[in-house]
Amino acid sequence: MRVDALIVAAGQGRRSGCSLPKQFECLDGIALVARAYDAFARHRGVRNIVIVIGTGQNDLLNQAMQSRGPFAVVEGGTERQDSVRSGLSVIDADAVLIHDAARPLIPEAVITRLIAALLEHDGAVPVLGIADTLARSGDVLGDVVPRCDVVRVQTPQAFRIDAIKRAHAQSAGAAATDDAQLVRAMGGSIAHVVGDYRLEKITFPDDLERMTALIASQRIVRTGQGFDVHRLEAGLPLWLCGLQIPHDKGLAGHSDADVVLHAVVDALLGAIGAGDIGDHFPPSDAQWRGAASSRFVEHACDLVAAAGGQIDHVDVTIICEAPKIGPHKAAMRVRLTELLGIPHSSINIKATTTEQLGFTGRGEGIATQAIATVSTRTIL
Repeated sequence: MRVDALIVAAGQGRRSGCSLPKQFECLDGIALVARAYDAFARHRGVRNIVIVIGTGQNDLLNQAMQSRGPFAVVEGGTERQDSVRSGLSVIDADAVLIHDAARPLIPEAVITRLIAALLEHDGAVPVLGIADTLARSGDVLGDVVPRCDVVRVQTPQAFRIDAIKRAHAQSAGAAATDDAQLVRAMGGSIAHVVGDYRLEKITFPDDLERMTALIASQRIVRTGQGFDVHRLEAGLPLWLCGLQIPHDKGLAGHSDADVVLHAVVDALLGAIGAGDIGDHFPPSDAQWRGAASSRFVEHACDLVAAAGGQIDHVDVTIICEAPKIGPHKAAMRVRLTELLGIPHSSINIKATTTEQLGFTGRGEGIATQAIATVSTRTIL
């Protein structure tokens, strides 16, 4: 079955209290419409994706999608039904998943259940039961509505393409809050599949805050460890933590041999499972001869960001007899703050000696240990 996805992102979201139409607001650094796109793009059962936007929203969409693709863009209408109808006009598939961008978290399992249900039905919707007591409203509390007869209907909703196109063609002037009602109205069968609490719709100002907290609670925290050592030689500049330190010897290596930054890079790479510094900057590659190690740090930070992560904390221990690190720790901390782009309080620099034991104790070299804590997003 050829299945396409249709993301409806043409609304204004006036009730949300956002400065932008809510579909273009960010949730943990990713726009709502982009999160919906990512969920469909990851699913092996979804072929093409169409996004319906409002008039004049192309720039907002381009900014929100951040080079994601491919996808088709269609301009919607005044009402949601008009927007869906516009999107359906460009879809050539056996089935379609219609989804509101205001529901940014789409579990893969829900998509799979919806597609499977289309083998026997014209459409399928995800639903959740209701735990609260329901009663009719008015000036005083009205009659209780039996919960066993009521479910909460979510999106995405799946339809055989002929059924949903025919339903929209026959529904001119009819009011409906979702597409399943239109298919039911013409006699189509709509299956229920198990929905998910994460498919909540962002409508009011506190909804975005609540969903942000949900995502934060599901972030995965990983720790990486780095260790590096370089030999001290006379006549070389000494680079430590991106700073040139006054000393009669410097560290020897293929790059600038900044033992501190090398350990930090390995710690960052370890936290995201991206190998080690030698994998990315092999000593056999002439282009890195004498290179500033700050370039290695920038690359590692880019990899962390690409993995959907953020650097939470970096702790460094510099091991040497000379030079004395104490007078330079504050400046090192500032420099590492600049390179990593994280708060000053998220970086710690320590120094120790080996009591004149070993190669560091004899002044033959400098070693550094680093530990980096990185939190990464879940796929939601």
